[in-house]
Amino acid sequence: MRILLLNPNTSMDVTDLLLSAGREAASARTEIVPLTAPRGVPYIATRAEAQIGGAIALEMLAEHSRNVDAAIIAAFGDPGLFAARELFDIPVVGMAEAAMLTACMLGRRFSIVTFARALGPWYQECVEMHGLRERCAGIRMLDGAFRSISNVQDEKEALLVELANRAVREDEADVIILAGAPLAGLAAKVKAKIPVPVVDQVAAAVKQAEALVALAPRKATAGTFRRPDPKPTVGLPDALGRHIEHRNGSEAGTSRKEKRP
Repeated sequence: MRILLLNPNTSMDVTDLLLSAGREAASARTEIVPLTAPRGVPYIATRAEAQIGGAIALEMLAEHSRNVDAAIIAAFGDPGLFAARELFDIPVVGMAEAAMLTACMLGRRFSIVTFARALGPWYQECVEMHGLRERCAGIRMLDGAFRSISNVQDEKEALLVELANRAVREDEADVIILAGAPLAGLAAKVKAKIPVPVVDQVAAAVKQAEALVALAPRKATAGTFRRPDPKPTVGLPDALGRHIEHRNGSEAGTSRKEKRP
């Protein structure tokens, strides 16, 4: 099984963190295929940046989806997730949705803990997008500057643990999610310091991607996630244009395994 781990921002160091956490969680026969956005921003923190990252994620998926069994959009706000599920026939997992659904199986309500105040509004809208507002006890954010996006989890570890414990005490959170791609892998390091389950966002996404591949769901041909009818495009990258126009064998319904002779 091959799972595309798609980082829709430009930080290779963050991709390395995601890859390490993904490989740690993956089954022995699962290959994690990392991919970093060729342009955009070092990390996504605002609505505008999420729109940019979502569009780039679609371009990356159009180029690489035929060579993998599933894909993970590895940014916590899930930019481009629903659009990707419309266009592509492989399972596409959002890191935020995977973490939150996993948290819902571990407790009544979860709190999200992250490293920057700018992320709060986007994450709140992500919770609502996935219909989980009633299950979210709160979003806790650090308020200070950080030196480096690639080292923020080491720099802010103690403060993040303190914030998580406040969420348990004050929000009555049953589960903690350490949110944001730069925090990939941190849950395993700090879980003993927090008295409730701590969900690793990447591990949750990898395990759910593996499960979806094993379940072998068909691509929808009805409902809101059916593939849109073909439409002419102008100026889009060729791979994405082919998917939207249904050109050159890009039609839905052919998985990587089915394309083998």
